[in-house]
Amino acid sequence: MTPSSVSAYSASRRRSGASVALHRATYVSITSSGVDMSSTSCSLVASTGGGPIVYSPTIRDSAATRSCIIKWRFAADRRRQLLKLQEYMGKELLRAADVPVPPGSVAETPDEAAEIAGGLGPVAVKAQVLVGGRGKAGGIKLADTSEQARTAAAQILGMDLKGLTVTKVLVEQQVDIAAEYYAGITLDRSSHRFVLMLSSMGGIDIEDVAVSNPEAIVKTSIDPAYGLQAFQVRRAMFDANFDRVAFKDLQRILMGLYRVMVDTDAMLAEINPLAVTANGSAIAADAKVDLDDAALYRHPDLAAGKAESIGDPIERHASEQGVPYVKLDGNVGVIGNGAGLVMMTIDVIKQAGGEPANFLDIGGGARADVVRRAIETVLMDRQVEGIVMNIFGGITRGDEVAKGLLEAAQTLDLSVPIAIRLAGTREAEGRQLLEGSAFTPAPDLVAATATVLQQMKERQTAAGGRR
Repeated sequence: MTPSSVSAYSASRRRSGASVALHRATYVSITSSGVDMSSTSCSLVASTGGGPIVYSPTIRDSAATRSCIIKWRFAADRRRQLLKLQEYMGKELLRAADVPVPPGSVAETPDEAAEIAGGLGPVAVKAQVLVGGRGKAGGIKLADTSEQARTAAAQILGMDLKGLTVTKVLVEQQVDIAAEYYAGITLDRSSHRFVLMLSSMGGIDIEDVAVSNPEAIVKTSIDPAYGLQAFQVRRAMFDANFDRVAFKDLQRILMGLYRVMVDTDAMLAEINPLAVTANGSAIAADAKVDLDDAALYRHPDLAAGKAESIGDPIERHASEQGVPYVKLDGNVGVIGNGAGLVMMTIDVIKQAGGEPANFLDIGGGARADVVRRAIETVLMDRQVEGIVMNIFGGITRGDEVAKGLLEAAQTLDLSVPIAIRLAGTREAEGRQLLEGSAFTPAPDLVAATATVLQQMKERQTAAGGRR
């Protein structure tokens, strides 16, 4: 497997030298220990919250060391996708579990923000987008009056935060913080148990703490037969050097956090910062809850907010259409049937000098309408200048794929080159349907990729000449 994509399915029991637990990390550096770094490939086996995973690593050649910097995103595995809740949604769940959170509400206009602030006094106006570093990016502002809250909301609403447009703000009462802690519960797949994690270094990413000061994180395994016990919480707080004066409030919050984790089938629930105020009380100043997408049928009230929880508009549209899609950073659209086939296609595109724009898996047995919706979804990305399709028919029929292509040609503006590698079940029928169209199947994936990249290059050259 090349540096362009790596697939892993809970591999703590394989290649222990290269095994890495990935639960929330955005970037992981892997040194040569346990990893074949002698070539341009990076084989990584990772213990994760589910699979498959799409990685976009880059190899840094050096005489002293080589590392793979691996940017991961969960891809199209319906069995274990994560539904990430907005901060205000997570706080609603905490509030229902008797966890104290700052009073406040969500606003979609500056006037609504001013009205909410009018009954709260000094407030924080916080952008509701699923990205980190909101404060540094200007997505969190403090306001002492309702008019200041109106101004702050006007500045935040509509702003672009790391590619996401802010459509809602949380207006909540300011917290007079005396101490900040971290509290989180996640799933340890190696032990098949939940793990409570506490740290006195709150307010910063726990991944940074794990790297710079790992001994500052106290971990407590939770027996599923008994659940989180009060004595475990007290011992963990003592070991993490939490404020003993606030132990009672902190214990109540941690027990409530565990209830949220269990009651909602969450994969991760965390409070960062878990704050102790100047008057000695404890409060959840922030909330992050990631739900198991496969368990949403048990929580219809939470499922209703699924589309809203997806920050990227194309990914949100794809979710509503039932199309497994992950946006990447390139300009070559990718459509395939099967996660492995899609990742192989990404690799081939990278090797040919292209940059993949997405991961899209139409799955097995896809009918014509699924193919059409997949093409429509990929073309929503204005950066896409060409599409490579890789279809190997098992239960997926070549004639259905061909029909989907022809339907797309009739209903969509297909102004970009599209090439397809079509093989397997009913391949001959599919090729016959495509005869005379703009979608003559290529002999293989390499040829399909080369065709698209060449046509893209010619278009770019022509466009440059017209300037």
